[in-house]
Amino acid sequence: MAKLTPEALQAWKQHDERMVFTTTNKDNIPNSIWVICVKLINDEQFVIANNAFNKTLENIKIGSKGTLLYIAPERESYQVKGTLEYYENGTIYDDMKKWLDPKFPGKGALVLNIEDVYYGAEKVV
Repeated sequence: MAKLTPEALQAWKQHDERMVFTTTNKDNIPNSIWVICVKLINDEQFVIANNAFNKTLENIKIGSKGTLLYIAPERESYQVKGTLEYYENGTIYDDMKKWLDPKFPGKGALVLNIEDVYYGAEKVV
């Protein structure tokens, strides 16, 4: 796994609430969704709550990698790419249920293991 740079970590602390998460299907056709329930659990992993995954969950189950796009002030954008792990129980799921607003269903916890980080078009990790 790779780690976020100090600049990417700082941007995360100030990111817009809405982010875009993308996976691909078996034919490599991308599927992008808005996500807001995301937590950085360490400088190598994000957890994304599954509140309404449909095509996204199908893509995860076939082994898709994922990309999270977040935007910080001054319209700085970071893309974080990596492998995915999905949990419907266990420690990661239980932790997600603790920080997730109860108005959201939290059907599962998706871990994005960071492999690459881009600042705009520039690969920084």
